[in-house]
Amino acid sequence: MAREEFDLIIIGSGPGGYVAAIRAGQLGMKVACVEKDAKLGGTCLHRGCIPTKALLHTASVLDEIREAAGLGIDVSEPKLDVGRAQDRKRKVVDGNARGIEMLFKKNKVTWLHGFGRVTGAHDVEVETPGGTDGKATYGAKNILIATGSVPRDIPVAPADGEKVLNSDHILELGRVPATLAVLGAGAVGTEFASIFTSFGSKVTLIEMLPRILPIEDEEASAELEKALRRRGIKSLTGTRMAGFEKTDSGVKLSLEKDGKADVLEAEMLLVAVGRKPLTENLGLEALGVELERGYIKINPMMQTAVPHIYAIGDVVNTPWLAHVASSEGILAVEHMAGLNPKGINYDRVPSCTYCEPEVASVGLTEAKARERGYDVQVGKFPFTALGKAKIIGKSAGFVKVVRDTKYDEVLGVHIVGAHATELIGEACVTLQMEGTDEELGRTMHAHPTLSEAIMEAAHAAHGKAIHF
Repeated sequence: MAREEFDLIIIGSGPGGYVAAIRAGQLGMKVACVEKDAKLGGTCLHRGCIPTKALLHTASVLDEIREAAGLGIDVSEPKLDVGRAQDRKRKVVDGNARGIEMLFKKNKVTWLHGFGRVTGAHDVEVETPGGTDGKATYGAKNILIATGSVPRDIPVAPADGEKVLNSDHILELGRVPATLAVLGAGAVGTEFASIFTSFGSKVTLIEMLPRILPIEDEEASAELEKALRRRGIKSLTGTRMAGFEKTDSGVKLSLEKDGKADVLEAEMLLVAVGRKPLTENLGLEALGVELERGYIKINPMMQTAVPHIYAIGDVVNTPWLAHVASSEGILAVEHMAGLNPKGINYDRVPSCTYCEPEVASVGLTEAKARERGYDVQVGKFPFTALGKAKIIGKSAGFVKVVRDTKYDEVLGVHIVGAHATELIGEACVTLQMEGTDEELGRTMHAHPTLSEAIMEAAHAAHGKAIHF
């Protein structure tokens, strides 16, 4: 029997792979997507973005009910049912997975269920899960690697799913630990710290670098740390975990900061120190695809050293974000289709952390802008001076605009506060259009809204804030 040939075979159905598959189908390609899991969607949908945000929403509603008395609403003390919260999370995830299957059918994308590897220049072998139906080889004019990443273990405290958890484990946790230590205060660690604080855990964040959310603007990190402290979350920054042991009641961590030793005991430890790319056993290096520290090396069009083999998402050394993978997938497919697309400007990637309060940013931090030689002026506007923030009872945080004084171009926008992850969209458009701070400030914003804070921060960058 002759093997089936495709214009494109994609390995991995995460937000990079499935978006690339749909775009390829739109362009008239005969496309297949290889996925080993029982459902489409990859890490983002099943073990990352979507389930985490579902639990964050549960946490947010729980907090809203607790604060209802301040709004003049008397309710009984809310009680969290973890099992039902997990069930709702799974329904959200499963609904999205079915949506991807529908989009595959609509765009004539073939789902090849199994583990994929590249066995020849234009050959993709798919091994059925469990090996029950053996292996099949398919031909591909182009190949796209979108296999994603998995949580990274640390040798001193490998995850066991019981007392030492990674992000996969904690998403399925059926109970709320009384105390939780979180190693790593990036987006993942901070979001789970926020969830479990709302759920009732006493949480301690441990970060080796000098501040939490270390990739964000320094003032944003400081503002978030203050807000988390008010919620009862302790942040141990500049702190290294020097030792670890399991105890009858949980875990015992030996910590070091500025040469001083300390001990922290908790019921569970969440290790949130990053992820590693899934590039092993794909057969890439034998074909001449270059790897560096596990990452696939690519050019601005997402091509590897073998021009018809592309790679996107967490397997390449670009920001580990679902929306980055999706954009890279579209770029790669359009390039292989000969559409001459424009490359991605990674300075304009929005970064979002969905803790309480939220943090979002796009563009350069103040420090990075100065480092690049810009003559910088910043404007800040606090949510405490915003009518809508007071109305909804969420006045923590600020908007910060970083502008270049020579051309008045907006270089970066940084938000800490309610709905920051939604508000950042306006800033993304401004940077994409190379908008000026004056244009942003003169754009009429509806009142009362949280978005007014962006307009006011733009005014402030010229020393002309109205309400502050």
